Amino acid sequence: MDLPTRSTALSLPDGYTVRAVRSDDAERVNELIVAADVAVQGWSESDPDELGRWWRMLDDLGRNTWLIEHDGTIAAYGDVLPHGDVMESDGFVHPDHIGRGLGSWLRGAMESRARELRLPRVHTFCLAPDARAQQLFAAFGMREVRRYYRMVIDLDDVPAPPDVPGGIRIATFRREDAAAFHHAINEAFADEWNFVPKPFDEWVERRLNDPDTDTGLWFVAWDGDEIAGASRCDPSRFGMGWIGALAVRERWRRRGVGLALLRHTFRVFFGRGQRRVGLGVDATNPTGATRLYERAGMRVAYESISFAKELPQ
Repeated sequence: MDLPTRSTALSLPDGYTVRAVRSDDAERVNELIVAADVAVQGWSESDPDELGRWWRMLDDLGRNTWLIEHDGTIAAYGDVLPHGDVMESDGFVHPDHIGRGLGSWLRGAMESRARELRLPRVHTFCLAPDARAQQLFAAFGMREVRRYYRMVIDLDDVPAPPDVPGGIRIATFRREDAAAFHHAINEAFADEWNFVPKPFDEWVERRLNDPDTDTGLWFVAWDGDEIAGASRCDPSRFGMGWIGALAVRERWRRRGVGLALLRHTFRVFFGRGQRRVGLGVDATNPTGATRLYERAGMRVAYESISFAKELPQ
């Protein structure tokens, strides 16, 4: 296999080899990620199905992933995903192999891939307690740019019915709603940091036609024939029901539309037997989303930090 971006300024230690991941590596790579997470915060929500879903988004596993092995075991793993003019990157080193330069090698390979694609900026992130990762990123000239929360709610009883604002009705998504649904989400997220809208045809292919998509968990808040807000959910991600996007268009904000969508979503998940629901949110979200989620009964499960670096072209 041709791995042109495996050559970096750093060399791997003796006894270590690198290759791209294969689809059948998901279980073993997941074990690595769990071990890395547990070493930092004592628990992990990683699962192999979620990892496989992520790999489908990477398109080119041969050029966008790195799996470092030692004596038949996985010592480290990294991947990149072009996102607009940014290269999103992520990496993990097994606790038994920390301190051998594997994290630095991965960062070098990731930046090399970004330069190859002429992307001017690279992002990465780590769990907030991971001081070692933060030191590594600083050594590579990266700076903290954002903090994110994973927020969850445990549904111990049937959630109360939503208090839907007057004139608003909440309905399940229909395929004929796709163009308006797509537009509403793009409009609502336009001011979000690092948001890159997908063209409609690409969104249909990646979201609507994804084999894991269940549109019975996509909801629309209608005001007459206009979409005021939308909720796009997945049956299970990270071991819980997952709210992938909750969007309220600016004209309808501060009227309770978002809270109504959330509570409607919780009731549907509960009816399906899902007792935990989660989402990710920018800790400095400009629309005050974190306060909305807290009012709905959600709590912060953990915090992660995003780092960025400008790459000279």
